[in-house]
Amino acid sequence: MATMQDVADRAGVSIATVSYVVNGTKNVSPPTRARIEAAMDELRYRRNVVARALASSRTHIVALLHPVLGNRLGGTVMGFVIAASNGARARGYDLVLWPVEDEEQMSHLLAGGLVDGALLMEVRVHDPRVDELVTSSVPFALIGRTHDETLPFVDIDFAATIDTAMRHLTDLGHQAIALVDGNDETGWVADLGPTVRTEAAYREHMTAVGGRSVVISVPPNAAGGIEAARRLRDEAPEVTAILLMNEQAATGLVRGLRELGRSVPSDVSIVAVSSSIEMGEMVDPVLTVLEAPARELGQLGIDALIDQLEGVDTSRRQVLLPCTLVLGESTAPPPRARPPAGPAARPGGH
Repeated sequence: MATMQDVADRAGVSIATVSYVVNGTKNVSPPTRARIEAAMDELRYRRNVVARALASSRTHIVALLHPVLGNRLGGTVMGFVIAASNGARARGYDLVLWPVEDEEQMSHLLAGGLVDGALLMEVRVHDPRVDELVTSSVPFALIGRTHDETLPFVDIDFAATIDTAMRHLTDLGHQAIALVDGNDETGWVADLGPTVRTEAAYREHMTAVGGRSVVISVPPNAAGGIEAARRLRDEAPEVTAILLMNEQAATGLVRGLRELGRSVPSDVSIVAVSSSIEMGEMVDPVLTVLEAPARELGQLGIDALIDQLEGVDTSRRQVLLPCTLVLGESTAPPPRARPPAGPAARPGGH
């Protein structure tokens, strides 16, 4: 295993200079730093994280706090996680994923000094974890928003996203549109910012057009999707389009509709909200999705945290990005909006 002295010999510098680079304790000229880092790569030298922390009073480790309840760590969430991890590595930090469910557990983890700061995801509208972070001395950043939108954050613009989804469906001729979102036994999902803001934007749109709001909340799994299909049949059989804010229920929803004799998109159109192209392609037919800006928000979130750690003022940083509409095979005009097919469609036909 290569030592710091080996790196110094290969780079032609003193061991102290190598230590400055490894521990980040003093500035080193870019050419010298590049030479040392090249030597470290050639020798496969690995930094001693504990020694680095002792030398600089910082670990250069940041925590991504995520409440991994049930099946919520899906493909779209992993897009945020991967982007944040890559962004942290590019700036000389390591990112660890910590599953935390409440503020007491979070405080216990952060109090040990293992990490320099925290990036919080799955933010609830009324989130005691955020209150705890505000009063603590731990630097933090949010991917999401509470009811207090004066705090710095990066988040999806759910109002603009739902507007895009509704315009797509209404342009196709749909009027009876339902929202299928998620729930769980703890009530956590019902207070999530994405859930609350999506439902508010959906209801506002339906009120504006004089339509009936139909919201079906089911667990985030295939069984939940099947349940949603059955409830739509029983509670709102007039629905011809669905906004799906529950990507884990997608396969079950399509299957459930099919078992009830309703095909997608001939009878019912589906738009998956805040999802990903990859998740949409896992369903037959391929879903039309409003793709979440996971890469951008993961990068912006980790930058906001590391900027704080490095003395950049982020107190006014508030970023909203909309999802992008990506057409699949799951949307079409409603049955009554299609012209009749065959000879009966022609004037005077028999």
